[in-house]
Amino acid sequence: MSQTIAVLKGDGIGPEIMEATLRVLSALDCGLDYEFLDAGLTALDKHGQPMPDETIEAIRRHRIALKGPLMTPVGGGFTSLNVQLRREFDLYANVRPAISFPGTRSRYENIDLIMVRENTEGAYLSDGQSLTDDGETALSSVRVTRKGSERIARYAFELARQRGRQKVTAVHKANIIKTSSGLFLDVAREVAQEYTDIEFQEMIVDNACMQLVMNPHQFDVIVTTNLFGDILSDLCAGLIGGLGLAPGANIGTEAAIFEAVHGSAPDIAGK
Repeated sequence: MSQTIAVLKGDGIGPEIMEATLRVLSALDCGLDYEFLDAGLTALDKHGQPMPDETIEAIRRHRIALKGPLMTPVGGGFTSLNVQLRREFDLYANVRPAISFPGTRSRYENIDLIMVRENTEGAYLSDGQSLTDDGETALSSVRVTRKGSERIARYAFELARQRGRQKVTAVHKANIIKTSSGLFLDVAREVAQEYTDIEFQEMIVDNACMQLVMNPHQFDVIVTTNLFGDILSDLCAGLIGGLGLAPGANIGTEAAIFEAVHGSAPDIAGK
């Protein structure tokens, strides 16, 4: 029985890496069929918008998508398409494994950890940003909910249990950001009490950065909020050789989108 998935080739180097990815999937004989859809700059040229309704509906229909990197304008222009997709399909869990590959040049060997990042709230809310008319003051809201914190913490513990992992580390900044980060930590502690078979650790984000550089092998599964997860997951990719070796999954209850985690790199497209 075959499964049709939506394929968004992406911008810049996206079509090249997607071609290589599809060759691998074909060789693995995964029983996949593909519906190719427009998104990003190609869609903007053809349809006048970077994420056409047809693309959204196809993802909703197939429930699984494979996506190359999409260009996001810096400072202005349209909102990040990655953020749009995550919010559209409530893809609340961003799962980023960092696993060493034999023969790869990197600073460490035998890295095996998983970053679980809350994907739909926190500091990445475009509707919570504003700039005063004089351009002198920028404001940005950070929205963290009990529901969002509970489901991402539970996802991390369930993942740890399913994969035979031994420890979950909740990364936060509750010592300073006592409301939003404090709520996330409080809820993570509550959820941890339901998983007594898994060690629970909590760590302030700046210390987590240092510890990852000094001794990354102490970590197993890390769970954290949106902004911290975005930064830390790239740090973890650096432990195994770079973003080109880091896979990413955006998972919700109704859909999942799998992607390259790096940017579209238009400066090296075609090379």
